[in-house]
Amino acid sequence: MSTTLTLNTRTRHRAEDLFDLSLSIDTHVASMAGSDEHAVAGTTSGQIGLGETVTWRARHLGVWFTMTAEVIELDRPRRFVDQQVRGPFRSFVHEHDFLQDGGSAVMTDTFTIAAPILGRLTEPLLLVPYLRRLITQRNNHMLAVLDGRDS
Repeated sequence: MSTTLTLNTRTRHRAEDLFDLSLSIDTHVASMAGSDEHAVAGTTSGQIGLGETVTWRARHLGVWFTMTAEVIELDRPRRFVDQQVRGPFRSFVHEHDFLQDGGSAVMTDTFTIAAPILGRLTEPLLLVPYLRRLITQRNNHMLAVLDGRDS
């Protein structure tokens, strides 16, 4: 069993700027300060690219996790996809889509996850709400970074 979660973020910023910032390891680390998430192997700073991996170490839900993700698709400035290649999930795929819509942009995050145990219970009751809060926090951080560049 797997569960899919989609989160749309609309902003006045350009899709290209959101795309580039979404590939930034440093921005991701800054947005996840509350979970002490940091990159420990692979691409550990700057922008990650197609075929590259990053290994994250973080404390989520009170438990320390290590997860390695690889960028498996990259089509600048419209889309990139990363997926877990090693880690706590049976599967974890994160699709990042960017659409310029007139004077605004829409950033869509789609996660397809499969929990390691009790997926039917843990995915909708625990993981989906937690991921929604986490990605909203990350996206709000990215928007604040872009707002700061505009000042």
